[in-house]
Amino acid sequence: MPIKKIFQRILTNFIKRFFSVAELNTKNLGHPQKILLIRQHNQFGDMLASVPLFRAIKEKFPNSNLTLIASPENYYAVTKNNFIDELFIFDKRKIINPLYLLKLKKTLKANYDLAVVPATVAISKTSCILAALSDAKIKIGPSSLNGKVNELSSLFNFKIKLNWQKYPDIHVSDFIQDILRPFGISTKNLKTQITIEKDDLKTAEDFIETLKGNTNHEVVNSHKLVVGLHIGAGKRLNRWSIEKFLQLTNLLSVAYEVVFYFTGSKSDKEELNYVKKIFGENTAFFIDHSIPELAALISLSDLFITNDTGVMHVAGATDTPQISIFGPTNPYNWAPMGPNKYFVRKSDLTDDVTVEDVFLLCKLILEKKTSEKNKSNLI
Repeated sequence: MPIKKIFQRILTNFIKRFFSVAELNTKNLGHPQKILLIRQHNQFGDMLASVPLFRAIKEKFPNSNLTLIASPENYYAVTKNNFIDELFIFDKRKIINPLYLLKLKKTLKANYDLAVVPATVAISKTSCILAALSDAKIKIGPSSLNGKVNELSSLFNFKIKLNWQKYPDIHVSDFIQDILRPFGISTKNLKTQITIEKDDLKTAEDFIETLKGNTNHEVVNSHKLVVGLHIGAGKRLNRWSIEKFLQLTNLLSVAYEVVFYFTGSKSDKEELNYVKKIFGENTAFFIDHSIPELAALISLSDLFITNDTGVMHVAGATDTPQISIFGPTNPYNWAPMGPNKYFVRKSDLTDDVTVEDVFLLCKLILEKKTSEKNKSNLI
């Protein structure tokens, strides 16, 4: 057995021996005032999908203080979230720093009434251990996920069996609430939420003015349609081909007066450079901006088209019409919900979705948008 696995086994046994807690029978949690939520899964899209769980807690306990422990990979999804009172970023690389350890200890030992470890696609051992190290009076976590037993379930007073396979088409924002549903804590509002402030909106407005070629700040009166595209994805199998995105922009340019922009980050460098090569130097990119700035830009757009990836969930937090292109994952689990939110899927192969499939949806959306703009210009 590799040394790393041996060390992990020793650590697991140590944690279980000294931090296991008694199981409780009553489902009455009282009225917790200080709640700790630990979400260490490393996808920021998963974190955005957690927002309904935050909302459910605040609806049930409106006067509670909610502390979230997130990871360096997902915290930025909720940096300005209205439901989160305190945010701590747990970074394993900083454990050797004494000052960081003091901050971690202060966060974990804040006299919590309740600690919760949710799970969706995997059970985080790190999250379970952090909950065990906390001083929470009551600890809730998964006993298993889709039949896979959590070997650290003894760290929780309440062990909740989570089974997505029981309802395979349930949305992630609904499923994540199963960790607290047995205690009467849930919400029907499954929309994610991103707080957009004035500075975020100003950044987006300035970008759109430049995009439309406006210099007189009369963006509202412009008749041009603004369409955003996100061509990257963390998982290669979730990417619709760049050539199809470009074919789609050509069709839209012929049919409508439209301007495009592309969103992304450094991780999408290869794809964005290819687009720049085809479109030329005047291509509009909105790269490496904060999540609230990106949400602000999408909120001011007429249409946003994206692969199945984290940015899809950012767009899902806005009211902007959206088309999400799916392949191997189940859109009923992950596609944004609500009015004007559409998805296209043909098979497990993302590229089985044709340009015509997406273009027909674009026409449905943009015809309505064009009609609204024309009426507005006549007033």
